Amino acid sequence: MTEDERYMRLALEVARMGEGQTSPNPMVGCIAVNGGRIVGQGAHLMAGTPHAEVHALRMAGEDARGATLYVTLEPCNHHGRTPPCTDAILAAGVRRVVIAVLDVDPRTAGLGAKRLRDAGVEVTVGVLEAEARELNRHFFHRVRTGRAYVLLKYAMTMSGHVAASSGHSQYVSGENARADVHRLRQLFPAIGVGIGTVLADDPELTARNLDEGTRCGRQPLRVVFDTSLRTPVTAKLLSAPGRTLILTSERAAASESARRLAERGDVRILPIAEKDGHLDVRAALQVLAAEGVNAILIEGGPTLASTLLKERLVNEIRLYLAPKLLAGGLSAMSGVFTGSMEEAVMLKDCRTEWLGDDLVLTANVHDREEV
Repeated sequence: MTEDERYMRLALEVARMGEGQTSPNPMVGCIAVNGGRIVGQGAHLMAGTPHAEVHALRMAGEDARGATLYVTLEPCNHHGRTPPCTDAILAAGVRRVVIAVLDVDPRTAGLGAKRLRDAGVEVTVGVLEAEARELNRHFFHRVRTGRAYVLLKYAMTMSGHVAASSGHSQYVSGENARADVHRLRQLFPAIGVGIGTVLADDPELTARNLDEGTRCGRQPLRVVFDTSLRTPVTAKLLSAPGRTLILTSERAAASESARRLAERGDVRILPIAEKDGHLDVRAALQVLAAEGVNAILIEGGPTLASTLLKERLVNEIRLYLAPKLLAGGLSAMSGVFTGSMEEAVMLKDCRTEWLGDDLVLTANVHDREEV
C-alpha cells in the first residue's frame, strides 16, 4: 500500500462519520498531512454545515501551509449553503491535494481540481477511486440519473412467501433481522411502502432502537405509494415523528379524503402508468430526487416491489430468508409474470451473512445496459 493509499483509506473511514446524515450531499472525509504526520481531519456531517476540508483545515491551523490534503471527493468550487472549499484550500496555503474521485455535480465536476491546478497546487486524482465511488453510490446515482437510488428489502419464508394467506406478516423474520432493518432506516433518508402494507399492518415506519424501545432522533421521510388514496387519516405513520409523503393520482387527489390527508401529510400527484394503471414509479423516484433524497428503502409490499422490478428501477436487494415454511400465502414476487429465463432480473456481487436464524442475502441488480 502506498502512502497516498494509506492516508486516503483513513479519509474514507472518517467520511463514514456522516453516514445517514448528509443527504442530499455526499459523505466526504479529509485528512491533512504535513511532515509525515496527520495535522487535521474532518468529515461532512450534515447538509448546510462545513465541509470535510474546512474541518480538517481548521484543525490543522498554521500546519496546513505546505501540507498535503487527502479528500475522498473533489473539493467543491461553487457557492451553495457554504462557500467553495477551493477558496479555503488556497487561503490555507496547501501544497498538494489528493482526490479519490471527481464530483459528478455539474457545478463542480472537474472544476475544483482545475482551479487548484491553475493556482499552482499539485493535484492527484484517482487514489482508491472505486472505494470512494462505492461510498457515495447513492449520491452518484441520483445526480447521474435524476432518480433516487432504490434498495428493495423484504423478508420471506423458505417457501417464498412474505405473508400468510390471510395477509398476516408479523413477523416473518427474527429479532436480529428486525433490528438490522431499523439500522437501515437510520441510514436511508426515505422509506417507501405501498398502500397494501399500510392497510394490512398500519406501520409507523420509524427508526427505533429495539433494545431500548425508543425512537431514534432522526427519522426518514415516509413515502406511501397510494394510487386511489386509501390511506386512513388514522394511520400511525401520519402521527409518527417526521414527515410523510403520500403519492397518488390526479383523480384521487380531487376527493374529500385528499383534503383531510393533506392536513396530516404531504399529498403529491403523480401520473398513472399506462401499462398497469399503477402510479408511475419512475416519476416518483424523480420527485424524490428533486427533493434531495439520494436513496429510498422500499419495505413493501409485493405489488410495489414487483412494479419497481418490472421497470428495472431497483438498484440493490436485501433479502431476509427465514427458516419457515408456509403451505400457501402471498408470494414475494406477486404480480411479476416471466415467461422465460431471459426475463429474469439478474443479480451480481451477491453477499451473505447470518443474523440469528435468518440468512441475509444482499446483491446489486445487474444493469442490462452494462451487458
